[in-house]
Order: sequence, then structure tokens, then C-alpha cells
Amino acid sequence: MKSKGTYTTQKQKNILTTLGENIKLARLRRKLSIRSMAERAGIATSTLGNIEVGSPSVSLGSYLQVLSVLRLEEDLLLIADKDPLGRQIQDAGLTVKKRAPKKKNTTTAIEHVIDKGNSEEPEFD
Repeated sequence: MKSKGTYTTQKQKNILTTLGENIKLARLRRKLSIRSMAERAGIATSTLGNIEVGSPSVSLGSYLQVLSVLRLEEDLLLIADKDPLGRQIQDAGLTVKKRAPKKKNTTTAIEHVIDKGNSEEPEFD
């Protein structure tokens, strides 16, 4: 069942479909049925079916459970590992805005005019 807020581009659909196919092939290579795979992952068979067809509504946690059963969970660590765009931005020397320095203790115009008794006595000739 597709949630109301789920919107995916065609490129994203293709990525999810490919991911689902890869997971299905890994399951089949291990000769696991959908039922036994779902039981081991602790998810419903319908959720596993949605993963294998690339449904965008499946949570990342469910993907992690399935990949753990397949002993492929560390593949998730490869996501955003290289980040070429982020590295280009970093190399371009773009800086992150820093906080402005704290204001120094300055006197107001009125405080500057008022004598607090710290000045010397004026000399009269």
C-alpha cells in the first residue's frame, strides 16, 4: 500500500527496483523461501515482497533486517561513503558560517559623559 506522502522520481524508482532485485537474487542464491527469509528477518512476507519489488514505502529498518539475514548489512555503510559532491564543496574552500564574536564591554554615550569620580581634578590657573 502506497502512503500518501511518498513521491519518487523515475531515477529513484529504478534504484529501488535494482536494490530489490539484488536482494531477491541474494535470497535465491542462499535457497531461502520468502516465508523463511521473512521469519528470520522478523518482518511480514508482504514487507519482504515489497522490498524485492522496490516499493518506496518500506522502512530502512526492514531493509537492515533483511540484509542482516543475508549477512550483507555492512553494505549499508557504503551509502554516502565517497560523497564526491560533498568533497568538491569541501575542496572549494567554502566555509561554514561562524558565530559573530562576543561584544566587548563598551560604555554607552551617556556613561562616557558622566564622571564616575575616576577622573583627576581639573587644574585652574
